[in-house]
Amino acid sequence: MRLTVLGCAGSFPGPESPCSAYLVEADGFRLLVDFGSGSLSSLQRYAGLHAPDAILLTHLHCDHILDAVSYVVVRRYAPDGPYPALPVYAPSGAPDRLSAAYGEDGTVEDVYQFYALQPGTFPIGPFTVTVDRVNHPVETYGVRLEHGGRSLCYSSDTAPCDALLRLAQNADVFLCEASYLDGADNPPDLHLTGREAGETATKAVVGRLLLTHLVAAWGSEAHTLESAAAAYTGPLEVVRAGASYDV
Repeated sequence: MRLTVLGCAGSFPGPESPCSAYLVEADGFRLLVDFGSGSLSSLQRYAGLHAPDAILLTHLHCDHILDAVSYVVVRRYAPDGPYPALPVYAPSGAPDRLSAAYGEDGTVEDVYQFYALQPGTFPIGPFTVTVDRVNHPVETYGVRLEHGGRSLCYSSDTAPCDALLRLAQNADVFLCEASYLDGADNPPDLHLTGREAGETATKAVVGRLLLTHLVAAWGSEAHTLESAAAAYTGPLEVVRAGASYDV
């Protein structure tokens, strides 16, 4: 598998990155996991406008879905379009949410073919996909992708929870959010700190920890890295938009 980070900023686009969007490739199939604010630009830069063969949206907060709204224009009104409906795996409210955000009477279901997520394991292209509900205020799914004996776990947005530990267990690569700073008076049941991401990685015995969803305007990347490294001794880094990793 090949992971390309299209966007990794938490909550709103940062000065150097759009919001969450990750392209995972195997056997010529490209799965876009989340499609956050600004990431359509990165999709064109690092992969291509029509690169995704399917989309998985982990939850319906704007920083994880909003460019799926802009993408309606790409597929519906292209000079050589309209394009066939693209498979989208997402929480059950996705069709209404994306249609409302697009802002016209009607639906986006000519552009997207929706499949409602629920905890379990299923195929998407060549990937074996496992999702489970994680600890966030709205319906949110952590994701585990497996292919060719390798595994990638993506936390989505979550506070510490058992479901995330199960999904990350023995993963070769763990792409984990670290939105909050350790030592701050953080709201409960919302996000992870660097230390909590590191603790989860250690408990799950992952091979490599990639930190994402940092909010640059509110915190220190160095502090987050230091906090994570105090809890996890394996390979560790903060991802950047445009970075690619072999899983």
